[in-house]
Amino acid sequence: MNVREPKNIGTAGNRRWSRHALVHEGRERGQSLVELAFVVPLLLLLLIGIIEIGRFAFYSIVVSNAARAGAQYGAQSLATAADTAGIATAAKNDGQGGTGLTVTSSQLCGCSGATLSGTCPAILCALPNHALVYVRVQVVGAFPSLFHYPGLPAAINVTSVEEMRVAQ
Repeated sequence: MNVREPKNIGTAGNRRWSRHALVHEGRERGQSLVELAFVVPLLLLLLIGIIEIGRFAFYSIVVSNAARAGAQYGAQSLATAADTAGIATAAKNDGQGGTGLTVTSSQLCGCSGATLSGTCPAILCALPNHALVYVRVQVVGAFPSLFHYPGLPAAINVTSVEEMRVAQ
């Protein structure tokens, strides 16, 4: 036996194990641990970013649904279109997942053949045109992030505006 040849200490299948190979494998394990130590913080940062984007998407859906619910309530009749407190209540009841929602509503009126304005009720519509009334609901909510990120505000405003024609 040559002294320069590594001594075989075992076999597994077609692979022979030597002391020389075991020493290198131990070094490779340490290298893998160092690589893992570099990669794990990056993966955690990526995971936190994905969670924040998901939370923001959920919050924007909540704000949008709240605006739609307020507009649906206001579009039921001319009486509900003028009920700003009822529109705000409908929007806030639908937006339970959003805290601190600000709801503003307004009416748009006009003739079917002309542009809409804020003057209600629309009168003097020449035939064949007829009066139209729309309700506009704007909901603003402040999205609070989990962490403070440099360069970004602590809360981001999310706004949704919905318009619906009032049933007459």
